[in-house]
Amino acid sequence: MKVNQSDLEVALTRCKDAFIWAAIFSMVINILQLVPTIYMLQLYDRVVPTGNHSTLLMLTLIMLVLFLTLGALEWVRSQILVRVSSRLETLLNERLFQVTYKQALYSGGQKASSQALDDLTALRQFMTGNGLFAFFDVPWIPIYIGVMFIFHPYFGWAAIATAIFLIFIAFVQEKSTAKLLGEANALAIAGRNLVNKNLRNAEVIESMGMLQAIQARWLEGSRHVLILQAAASSRAGLISGLSKVIRLSSQSLILALGAYLVIENEITGGLMLAGSVLLGRALAPIDMMIGSWKGFIGARDQYHRLNEMLHQIPVDPEKMPLPAPEGCFQFDSAVVIPPGAKVAVLKGISLTIAKGDVVGIVGPSGAGKSTFARALLGIWPASSGKIRLDGAEVFAWNRHEIGPYIGYLPQDIELFEGTVSENIARLGEVNPEKVVAAAKMADVHSLILKLSQGYDTHIGANGGNLSGGQRQRIGLARALYGDPVIVVLDEPNSNLDEQGEFSLGQAIQLLKQRKVTVIVITHRNNVLAHVDKLLILNEGLVSVYGPKDEVIAHLQQQQVVATQANHSPPSPSSPVGSSLS
Repeated sequence: MKVNQSDLEVALTRCKDAFIWAAIFSMVINILQLVPTIYMLQLYDRVVPTGNHSTLLMLTLIMLVLFLTLGALEWVRSQILVRVSSRLETLLNERLFQVTYKQALYSGGQKASSQALDDLTALRQFMTGNGLFAFFDVPWIPIYIGVMFIFHPYFGWAAIATAIFLIFIAFVQEKSTAKLLGEANALAIAGRNLVNKNLRNAEVIESMGMLQAIQARWLEGSRHVLILQAAASSRAGLISGLSKVIRLSSQSLILALGAYLVIENEITGGLMLAGSVLLGRALAPIDMMIGSWKGFIGARDQYHRLNEMLHQIPVDPEKMPLPAPEGCFQFDSAVVIPPGAKVAVLKGISLTIAKGDVVGIVGPSGAGKSTFARALLGIWPASSGKIRLDGAEVFAWNRHEIGPYIGYLPQDIELFEGTVSENIARLGEVNPEKVVAAAKMADVHSLILKLSQGYDTHIGANGGNLSGGQRQRIGLARALYGDPVIVVLDEPNSNLDEQGEFSLGQAIQLLKQRKVTVIVITHRNNVLAHVDKLLILNEGLVSVYGPKDEVIAHLQQQQVVATQANHSPPSPSSPVGSSLS
């Protein structure tokens, strides 16, 4: 096995034996396809001249038995390919689900799409269709041509010439339609992804009357797809019609050739008819390939997309389990560039967060606060420098193992399809005691009990009928579930009322008592009363970091100096990027 094989190539290699058996069955099937020709030949040349009823009966019985065998073998071959396709999906669907998730994660959600899973399904469907059967039958065309040479050399050469002509037509079809269909498929995929994104923002579109503008953009792309597909289909239809004309004409012309040879007493009348039938059977796989060329191009594009994606996002290497984290972070000249961006948002951050620290992060919009949180959690990697958790690079931790020790409340609250209790339990096994404890800690227990079915209330991915504050507090309960040792809260009070902010403060105080490392990102100062340290970011740099009281005193001192500077000659100012801890 090649070292650099993708998972798709490995899966196909595992199915190699099944493909070999399908090829063997195809060989036998194609040999049995000679039965109608031989049966016809025997009737014309042996039964009709002699009038022998016994010979007719025996030949007919043999023919029926062979046809039954042919049907059984074709069924077995189709079942082989059905099972291969099912096995292929079984081997790849879990891996492709992970790849799809990682592609969305590493692109910041810009490439969030289930296209890879759709490609796998379409590839599986192609493998069970007639198009693939044609590719299995094509290699056995020499069998028919060899028999035609036995009938008469002229028949054999006529068959070769016709086959070469049809193969040339197939090549022309590939060159004339492949590029158009590839572009059309790419635009169609982009259009579907755009529609999916717009559907998630249906409320915004409706409220601000943006539907016509959105629809116009989609229609523009859709028209382009239709133009490309129509052009490709027009060319394919022309070429497919031409191939059919050539095949039918060749069968009639070979009859004329046979008639000439009969007149010249070189062959019998039976061989004349058998040659025409056999030529049609020999050319049928090529004709079927031309007819199913669009499906073949689609399957080829799907294969290349899957292969490329699997090469780009390799399997995560096995990582040795690490001890449970304690919550000590160290940034060492960390530079972070968000997925899809070219400019760094965090520019050489160096600082330490000790176990049990409650750090408030503030700064203007675009300062890099949310990027700091994602980098700290190992969601986005550092392009240079290091970010360590308990001495190990945060990206080196196994996400499945470290997940239960981390609580994260992002700016945009996303709840999942399921019950309230399942959402709080992170879609894992619901532990009622832990769910209630997390809900009480977030002060959302009484609110949940007032829902129609309490903790068993089903909510959709968008939160159903829950308000923004309710979703935020359920998201907080999810972050607090299972006694995490690290809790990151990104704008946790953006949708909270006064009571909600009070409950949030109480939750932070409880986390502080448990020596949990807490990171709070906020634009509102109320929650900062509960933090021990302050980190002020400005344009991706540390403006100041240290104990809260010292940071506030430092800022006040800078303000006094700035005020005095407005009434006196300029003097050197204190350096930006200082650390007080």
